[in-house]
Amino acid sequence: MTPAAPAHPAPPAVTVIGIGADGWQGLPERSRSVLQDAQVLIGGGRQLDLLPPSCTGERVSWPSPLRPAVPGLIAAHTGSRIAVLASGDPMFYGIGRALTETLGPDALHVLPHPSSVSYACARVGWPLEDTEVVTLVGRPAARLAAALHHGRRVLVLSAGADTPATVAELLRERGFGPSRMRVLEQLGAEDEHAVAGTADTWTHAPGDPLNVIAIDCARAPDAPRLGAVPGLPDDAYEHDGQLTKRHVRAATLATLAPAPGELLWDVGGGSGSIAVEWMRTHPSCRAITVERAPVRAERIARNADRLGVPGLRVVTGRAPDALAGLPAPDAVFIGGGLTAPGLLDACWDALPTGGRLVANTVTLESEALLASWHRRHGGDLVRLAVAHAVPVGGFTGWRQAMPVTQWSVTKSSSASPSGSGEPS
Repeated sequence: MTPAAPAHPAPPAVTVIGIGADGWQGLPERSRSVLQDAQVLIGGGRQLDLLPPSCTGERVSWPSPLRPAVPGLIAAHTGSRIAVLASGDPMFYGIGRALTETLGPDALHVLPHPSSVSYACARVGWPLEDTEVVTLVGRPAARLAAALHHGRRVLVLSAGADTPATVAELLRERGFGPSRMRVLEQLGAEDEHAVAGTADTWTHAPGDPLNVIAIDCARAPDAPRLGAVPGLPDDAYEHDGQLTKRHVRAATLATLAPAPGELLWDVGGGSGSIAVEWMRTHPSCRAITVERAPVRAERIARNADRLGVPGLRVVTGRAPDALAGLPAPDAVFIGGGLTAPGLLDACWDALPTGGRLVANTVTLESEALLASWHRRHGGDLVRLAVAHAVPVGGFTGWRQAMPVTQWSVTKSSSASPSGSGEPS
């Protein structure tokens, strides 16, 4: 019996083509051929205007908001040869991600163009692998703050012509006014242009909306230094005393062990310091903080904004009720309200196998509760004690802070139900 011939995979339904500010003349022959052969051309108005009359396909502009429209727009043209235009590299903060997540990678054929980041690094002489990139397209400017470290080089993908002035203001507010800024406009086009200055003296009028900002980060001499690891100075936070102090915070984050992409529940947020520093460990780390006091919840949002993680989600409400409906966490930190009926049970039940729970307390009542859970579920029960040297008359002595009892545990597949919290 003759074996059946192997089936050929179906051709991709959509071709995604990167195009630069140099337009049609900057495209390779392969990209031009696909665009001229396409029956449907989808892209932003500016991108579609770069195509010549020889591209005869139906031109469809992306609606706003774009992301929710992707499935319906592609489905409406099923069976046609579809070409989607994207700025630069479609897979770098581009439409390629949304299309891949909607259609699957096998349904796409991507023909990239040099990204604006590649052009920018080429213009200013920065190695791409040593340059941090922050996009402010559709995102709050405050997220730039987490990338600011003295001596670092940062490229900012602008949201428009007003972004450079916004960035200059943020740099001044965060103590990085001496930083050099170069605004690179229309990268790759014949009318490419650049302006430069420092954030402290930035007076340039808004220019071309298609721009990238290159920042040589320089901290002002009197500005506080914020490191890249957990344990920021206590005075980096606005607080009313409800703050996990610096040394205990550093130990707590080490125990929580954040990893890229993970989600933390910070229950009893106080000033939000644990959630903020969890998110600062990696741009993809996420956190939800739950705080019952509206004034403190607002303060947490301000701290998150100031320290560069405006994506922190703040839920105002009393746990455990406020936990209902939240996405399942990879880790839970409980910094307050441990004795609230059902709180530990709700947090434990929400954790998947392999999830981590860390709880801190300074009261005997909560310590007894943690001891009972430790007997049932294991983990580590430790006491953290910190003392600071202070003047004692003409000498120096130690002042002991209240010791913190900490229980940490990883939920195993054999873990018993939460129950009442009493030992078996």
